[in-house]
Amino acid sequence: MLFDEAVKINSFQWEKLPQAEERQLNKAAQVCKGLAVAMVARANSGHPAGALSSMKMYMAAYGAANVSPQNCDSLDRDFVVVSHGHTSAAAYATLAYYGFVDAFDAVNEFRRTGSRFQGHVERMVPGIDWGSGCLGQGLSAGAGFALAQKARGYDGRVYVLMGDGEQPKGQIAEARRLIAARKLTSVTALIDVNDIQISGRCGDVMPAHIKELWEADGWQTLLCDGDSFAELYVALKAARAAGRPTAILCRTTMGKGVSFMEDKPDYHGKAASGDLYRQAMKELGQPDLVALAAEHKKAKFSAARAVEPLEAVLDLGAAKVYGPADTTDNRSAFGSALAEVGQLNYKKTGRAPVLVFDCDLAGSVKTGEFAKKCPDNFIQCGIQENTTATAAGAASAGGVVSVWADFGVFGLAEAYNQQRMNDVNRAGEKLVLTHVGLDVGEDGMTHQCIDYVGLFRNTFGWNVVVPADPNQTDRATRWMLTEPGNICLAMGRSVLPVVTKEDGSPFYGGDYEFRDGAIDLLREGTDVVILAMGHLAGRAVEAHEALAKEGISAKVLHCATPLTMDKEALFALVGELPLLTCEDHHADTGIGAVAAMAFARAGKAVRIKNLGVTRYGLSGSNSDVLADMGLTAAGIAAGVRELLK
Repeated sequence: MLFDEAVKINSFQWEKLPQAEERQLNKAAQVCKGLAVAMVARANSGHPAGALSSMKMYMAAYGAANVSPQNCDSLDRDFVVVSHGHTSAAAYATLAYYGFVDAFDAVNEFRRTGSRFQGHVERMVPGIDWGSGCLGQGLSAGAGFALAQKARGYDGRVYVLMGDGEQPKGQIAEARRLIAARKLTSVTALIDVNDIQISGRCGDVMPAHIKELWEADGWQTLLCDGDSFAELYVALKAARAAGRPTAILCRTTMGKGVSFMEDKPDYHGKAASGDLYRQAMKELGQPDLVALAAEHKKAKFSAARAVEPLEAVLDLGAAKVYGPADTTDNRSAFGSALAEVGQLNYKKTGRAPVLVFDCDLAGSVKTGEFAKKCPDNFIQCGIQENTTATAAGAASAGGVVSVWADFGVFGLAEAYNQQRMNDVNRAGEKLVLTHVGLDVGEDGMTHQCIDYVGLFRNTFGWNVVVPADPNQTDRATRWMLTEPGNICLAMGRSVLPVVTKEDGSPFYGGDYEFRDGAIDLLREGTDVVILAMGHLAGRAVEAHEALAKEGISAKVLHCATPLTMDKEALFALVGELPLLTCEDHHADTGIGAVAAMAFARAGKAVRIKNLGVTRYGLSGSNSDVLADMGLTAAGIAAGVRELLK
């Protein structure tokens, strides 16, 4: 056995850490440091020096947290977020010490293709709560977990492990302010202050007055020797009693314990090999752990933890029906449905809390009614989109229904990497984007999110819903709130007519149920097919009527979920007819591109013409901007005529 019984300090029953426990932890730390060096040496890849300086910080945080191999998949426990994910070797060694993983598996499988022990920490390893490949996002995730704990009424703690090199990043400042403003006193950040990053001394690369910055945002700061379990214990105990969020600045030495790595930027990302590896093992008082691990090598890699988005239990209420005479917009239909579902479930036992995040746009994105009915679950984040994207994603992994409504360019285009990381982490954020496409009014091209489908096509788990009218919006809103996974509900800002059947009744009323991937047959036709997305559905129906007067029979289809569109249904509905796609979106990356690729991959020869956004739009009324781009009923009809030439 590599380790004696692990020392947990989460009871904090001692005023000071007893010497016997400190000796046990110090002995274990030497083994953990050896494991970290061995992992990197075995893979000939990784970040050994930062792992060594952070090691005791890792061990103290996991020792302080109410988390174990037995409860790490439960929501009722503490959360540990690793922000400086490149120090993964320290994380895996610490998790081995506390029994989450096998130490030899970590050495043998570290950074190997197909292994759960990836180069940066991922949720497929038990004990890892958030994948953090990109520096600066960990504290935001910690905020999300703390908000989820608070909404669920669970008195838990959140520990966030960070490096000093990431401190200049703006998202960290956003997260500090959010945590302080929401009085998330359960959050403790531990920062490895070793003053070294890839390019040299942190202060030379980009000075950051770490203590002053955290204190300016309302945090308590504590200083301690990051190589002393005794001092780490006192600091963690003080943080628990502080009554406000606390940052513990842990003074450390890069590469601590291995002489040729100590205080050397070279070993930030360089493995020790050959004689240097053997010297490192000797200085750490450890045997050849690479060779020892090889004796325990398994035929197959150890199994990864299955991580699935959570399913929520909610009362979704009854769908609202908007009639042809009603004048409203999709935003308002969303806001009304959200407020109704929120109120039905607000602080109800057995129901998942619904948290709604806002970035100073509640009036525009129509979440104000929810805020009035469910005030404790409305999270005002200020104009801080990057941290909000991450916090909302992490909150969804912490057991709540997490909704963030924002303008398209802010919630996605500005925070794309954060949304990509939500995909990597298999979160369940419900992202509501208003003001997408050209439908942003006079705000102009800077605010036109014309690429949202295309951006989410670059991910592997996000779904996108683009409803045709207020009725479909109401039903799509209720559907997404209990649907697992990351989902984006996208809409413009303008008042829309209700899409009707030929008898004048609402198409998406009555017993209509929203179905992911469904293609709606709005009008029959025999000469050509029009496939519309979103609010262009109504204009496509108008084009159908205009073309009918010319003797052209156009079938009109609408699909609200372009990324999960039922391809077989599409093939059956189109057959061999020419196909015109139309969308208020970049013509080369939206539903037209999805449909064209589907036919191409199936080896089906269909004549296709894509209508969409071909350049940045003008500033002006929605009708004028769409007309300028040719995205009107008349423009769709003209596209059909051209296609049939």
